[in-house]
Amino acid sequence: MSSFRNVFLSAALLVAATSAFAQTDVKYPGAGRDATAKEVAAWDIDVRPDFKGLPPGSGTVAKGQDIWEAKCANCHGIFGESNEVFSPLIGGTTAEDIKVGRVANLSRSDYPGRTTIMKVPTLSTLWDYINRAMPWNNPKTLKVDEVYSVTAFLLSLANVVPDDFTLSDKNIAEVQKRMPNRNGMSTAHGMWPGKEFGGTGKPDVMPPAVLCMKDCVTEPKVASLLPDFARNAHGNLLDQNRIIGPQRGADTTQPERKAGSPMPPPTAAAPSTAKTAEPASGNKAVLALVQKHSCTACHAIDKKLVGPGFQEIAKKHAGKTDYLAGKIKAGGAGVWGAIPMPAQALSEADAKVIAAWIAQGAAK
Repeated sequence: MSSFRNVFLSAALLVAATSAFAQTDVKYPGAGRDATAKEVAAWDIDVRPDFKGLPPGSGTVAKGQDIWEAKCANCHGIFGESNEVFSPLIGGTTAEDIKVGRVANLSRSDYPGRTTIMKVPTLSTLWDYINRAMPWNNPKTLKVDEVYSVTAFLLSLANVVPDDFTLSDKNIAEVQKRMPNRNGMSTAHGMWPGKEFGGTGKPDVMPPAVLCMKDCVTEPKVASLLPDFARNAHGNLLDQNRIIGPQRGADTTQPERKAGSPMPPPTAAAPSTAKTAEPASGNKAVLALVQKHSCTACHAIDKKLVGPGFQEIAKKHAGKTDYLAGKIKAGGAGVWGAIPMPAQALSEADAKVIAAWIAQGAAK
């Protein structure tokens, strides 16, 4: 009887568990539950090229400028020209580009660099990225109207909209028709899934495909040359070029490097006669100096941003003023991660003031 009772109870429990499982509609047992509609809505914030998902709101160019200078200019420059770390956002487009929807400079091999406004075809991309990822050190903190305002300010810098413009969900589709590279992206190919936005739904290559290995175009070799007599005629070009993203000027104090030859050592700097500087009382002066040279675009005092916090550096290199001053001037990569720190164009005296402050603990 005891065995029969145990079997009966086990069967009853199994039926009850099966019934409960069916009622909860759990698709993956042991892996949580289905998200609620409210939870899905909190994550479903993307904006499509047809502006589906765009929340209602509006923002002016003037308000966008105020927000930009307070929260964006440290990394992206007052006019979207960027700083030493980030590539430029604005520049390289013309009134004709806005008219035809295709940026002419994208087809020029001699154009020095490409900005965001040159490449991006859809206004939704700008709005969506600013909304989700900016500011760098505090993403998703901009209010909806602030995102409209910052987007409007960027568009005004590129002359897409006038300086007194108000961007909103009501007119954003009309503004899209003025994006300089709106016709620069094609969806009529097999790489675009589905036909909703013009995709073919078919692969680019259909069987039977035959490899073509004849009459191939020779790969071009891109190079530049300065004649020996002109190489350093007007000073070192490396010192005169502003470092923007991956673009660098040539060190014209060195001879032309042949292809495949090792990089020459950097030119030795003249011995500095400046005295080792000390942080000013209360650190107000050094904090102003750090702000002046845009150090705070990548470094906070007590937490990591793009690079390590100043206090974290201080713990690792306490008392090493000369070493830190050298690193500030020369830059480097690999010590704190994969993101490089470019060489900084500031005076030896300023570098030593900042280095001494860090070496003593980077107090606020």
